[in-house]
Amino acid sequence: MTATTVKSLPFSSPKAYLLAALFVAGNIIVPQLCHLIPRGGLIFLPIYFFTLIAAYKYGWRVGLLTALLSPIINHALFGMPAGPMLPIICVKSLLLVATASFAAHKAGRVSLLAVAAAVLAAQVLAIPAEWALSGSWRDALQDLSLGLPGIAIQIFGGWALMKYVIK
Repeated sequence: MTATTVKSLPFSSPKAYLLAALFVAGNIIVPQLCHLIPRGGLIFLPIYFFTLIAAYKYGWRVGLLTALLSPIINHALFGMPAGPMLPIICVKSLLLVATASFAAHKAGRVSLLAVAAAVLAAQVLAIPAEWALSGSWRDALQDLSLGLPGIAIQIFGGWALMKYVIK
């Protein structure tokens, strides 16, 4: 597998669980660093970064494991995301897994356009889901206002990491 290809790993692959564990660790460490900055979690959306990479680069199964385990373990260890936000974060993470794995499948390689489409599609799909779960349009639109730096980091940082670092 070259730096620009994508591969969907089956649940039967031990590599899928090893990669998911590494991505979950990243989704634990990076949010802790971001939370040192006031409103850092809301600005940088760190819990989604490695979920994007897991789903795009290694398929929906690794993405699914990463998407569900990351917020649950973070909540159990650090109380973040807060209990009421846990279902919302999980739904948004699952939407990112769906859009990222679909975009990767269609593109067949690591493509900036496909990564951007996946992240933006997940954000758009998350708005009505978050509104339904929270009852607040303001909260549902928050990622598109406060979280723009995080969206940009996901798109450009995620693409660069997958294209040039992960072999």
